Amino acid sequence: MMSRPWSLPELPGDASGVGRPSFVAEFGLWDDRQAAAAERVEVELDDVDLVRVVFCDPHGLARSKTVPANVFRTVLRNGMDFSAGPFLFDTGHAVAVDFLSDPGVGVGELLGAGDFVLVPDPRTFQVLPRTGPRTAWVLGDEFLRDGSPHPLASRAVLRRVCAQYARHDLVPVIGLEVEWYLTRLAGGPPGNAGNGFGAQGPAPEVEAVNSGYQFNLDGHYDTVAEVADPLASMLTALGLPLRTFEHESGPGQLETTFDPMLAPDAADALLLFRTQVKQACRRRGFHASFMTLPRLDGFDSSGWHLHQSVMSAKTNANVFAADGGAQDAISREGEAYVEGLLSRARELCPLSVPTVNGYRRMAPRFSLSPTSVDWRFEDRSAMVRVLSGGSSTHVENRIGEPCANPYLAIAAQLHAGLEGLLSGAPASRASHPELPGSLHEALDAFRASTSAEELLGAPLKALLTRLKESEAARFDEWCAAEHPDTAEVTEWEHREYFGIF
Repeated sequence: MMSRPWSLPELPGDASGVGRPSFVAEFGLWDDRQAAAAERVEVELDDVDLVRVVFCDPHGLARSKTVPANVFRTVLRNGMDFSAGPFLFDTGHAVAVDFLSDPGVGVGELLGAGDFVLVPDPRTFQVLPRTGPRTAWVLGDEFLRDGSPHPLASRAVLRRVCAQYARHDLVPVIGLEVEWYLTRLAGGPPGNAGNGFGAQGPAPEVEAVNSGYQFNLDGHYDTVAEVADPLASMLTALGLPLRTFEHESGPGQLETTFDPMLAPDAADALLLFRTQVKQACRRRGFHASFMTLPRLDGFDSSGWHLHQSVMSAKTNANVFAADGGAQDAISREGEAYVEGLLSRARELCPLSVPTVNGYRRMAPRFSLSPTSVDWRFEDRSAMVRVLSGGSSTHVENRIGEPCANPYLAIAAQLHAGLEGLLSGAPASRASHPELPGSLHEALDAFRASTSAEELLGAPLKALLTRLKESEAARFDEWCAAEHPDTAEVTEWEHREYFGIF
């Protein structure tokens, strides 16, 4: 008996689910660097079994489809159809946008939850250093079916901001410093009980790996080295510019830092870092979480400290460096950049602190977390810490939470900083409006912000507002029903964020 010929002839249009024939070429979606990278990818595919085609959703989570390498040869130039679902769900996967009647965010293609086209960026093609099927990872950019950029794509927001810098012959540089928790999986059910869209099941059951509450104690690092050291090797193999792995204050709390990168590369790197760390830890029987403050005994809060500087594209000089290299000094341009960060801190806060849980860190009991909008030289209690040192002068904004969308968080900082830099106004020592105390308060400022709309565009601003309103409302409903002590991290928060982030 003859075997059945399972392969089918090529179908017209996008019936195969793999974009549209020659979608990239038809709409001129690649520049010369991407076209050259695609040629290299074609060769590398000979040594790959599977490819994960990835994009970053509005919450900063990686969404993907896995395809065989031979299928990816078509995807590379045709794009790939993806569901609009990730644009519709809040953090608990409750449907926050009415896609059956009127989405109300200014993107007609959301009606009916129709597909969009994801086009791989061949410059991000990366073979993952793991055993088993040889698997690659590639990030993509979202497009509407007519070839226009998707207005809800967060990666595109950062690209637009960097283009604004380029028009002024400036180049933003970003350093990543991220705190996160390593815990040991304790077995138990997979968290499916009571789970559903908008109703999260139990968080992973975990055990602390050590007692914490020290600082950079070598003995505590050694208790996590069986996981952290292989992670460091993995990150290096991925080509990420790893600088340090160190033990922070809480039980099993780690801090990972990277050398400075160009802003788009930094955002890509953080998405890859968080995703691969979580997966590598799970495979070893551990759980990595970038949730700000888990509901676990004795745990401290985690932050994401974003280091920022600006270079001149003409001279390669650091624009923030003061003349003469004096201690505790920053240029007038650098001061103006800081003033931009301060003046927009409140209204752009949901882009750096996007969860209900994230606002718990902004409290007096966490002495090194920001509680007010201020800046000082070499002071970790300020929101903006200025580190001066000649050509290495830069600013560190300490407001962010580790699970924030890297493209939106970095773009928000750069947008505010450039606004200040171009205004030339020096950083004020006078008081600014306080940081929001809750997601509700942050959303009030965000809704009223014209700067947020200039940065994101009206559709993405409207979408993020809908998603965050849904998240906050579900938290309020749970609290009204359960009457918890909201002075402490609630079970709702732990279920909502500890596993997924």
